[in-house]
Amino acid sequence: MRRSPIRRTALVAALIAAVAGVAAGTGPAAAAGGAGSVRDVCPTARPGQLRCLAKVRSDLRGGHGVRGPASGTALPAGYGPADLRSAYDLPTTGGADQTVAIVDAGDAANAEADLAVYRDTYGLPACTTANGCFRKVNQDGQGSPLPEDAGWSVETALDLDMVSAVCPDCHILLVEADYPDAGSLSTAVDTAAALGATEISNSYGGGDGHGVDQYAASYRHPGVAVVASSGDSGYGNPTAPAEYPSVIAVGGTSLHRDGSARGWAESAWGGSGTGCSAYLAKPAWQHDPNCPNRMIADIAAVADPNTGVAVYETEQETGWIVAGGTSASSPIVAGIIALAGNPDRYPDASYFYAHGEQLHDIVTGAAEGVDCGGDYLCTALPGYDGLTGNGTPNGIAAF
Repeated sequence: MRRSPIRRTALVAALIAAVAGVAAGTGPAAAAGGAGSVRDVCPTARPGQLRCLAKVRSDLRGGHGVRGPASGTALPAGYGPADLRSAYDLPTTGGADQTVAIVDAGDAANAEADLAVYRDTYGLPACTTANGCFRKVNQDGQGSPLPEDAGWSVETALDLDMVSAVCPDCHILLVEADYPDAGSLSTAVDTAAALGATEISNSYGGGDGHGVDQYAASYRHPGVAVVASSGDSGYGNPTAPAEYPSVIAVGGTSLHRDGSARGWAESAWGGSGTGCSAYLAKPAWQHDPNCPNRMIADIAAVADPNTGVAVYETEQETGWIVAGGTSASSPIVAGIIALAGNPDRYPDASYFYAHGEQLHDIVTGAAEGVDCGGDYLCTALPGYDGLTGNGTPNGIAAF
């Protein structure tokens, strides 16, 4: 099966070069923000485990506690809710009848308290257990016992903050899997749907391989939009659960203010996960020519840590940080789906393929470390491309 028009020998050489570049501090993992300035925050996945995809800028720290006008201090570094609303032309209200579920592994003990600081800083309404907006449960849907810490608390904070940023009126359900393995996480997804989630965001992934569809059914729930990060390693094997046909795979972009009518320039982030599945059939609604099977991504949003978002977290970090990875873009898209209030449109990603003209078409940027001769598989081009899918949000018309 030919996965791309790139000759096998050239592709192998390019992948070897990419791996060498990462080791030297010049490849996809190091390129965002410069060598040594960006790091992964989750533990290295052991065999059989999935890994969260959050990245943090090591050179930017913003102190502790509430910031901004309420405290007489400057807002933290990194994009906040007003920036994301401006970049994606989002309304300030909506989604009050929606519940966005965040599925992560292990307990984030400070999640609710950290979320309160984030929301207070940006003047967002309180979202707490007491007022019924926030709920945290284990993978079986119970408030206790909660799992042990799995080193994912920064990931959890990033997810909660991004949903809050784009849909401050949404309810948030945090479902904590016992372990960072596919079985536990898929159980948590089923639990989220059973508890009434209307959107479910999954900022983690594992590689494409034989038997990859073992847990696919857990990511398919009628009336629920299931969203997942496309990965942070550029062009290569796609990640699961993003590659499941029922999941909306979210890629990543770099986002900068500029003098255009939009006020923002956006290009494909070189680390945005893209690839052609070797095992999962092509959905009827995908028509790209050089991948015979399921191709990711479907849509995108900001993910480059060098143009990252502000996040508040105090268990692994010391407060305000700047974060990124497609761990940011997945909850952003899930939150925008909730903001629009039409989760039933998304048994899969087909709605975006039918309404791509209502998205920002991303036409610049390429995957780091692999030269594919300008092919859409790893280069941003007019129309569909693997790095950014059909584009990025442009209001809620396409949602």
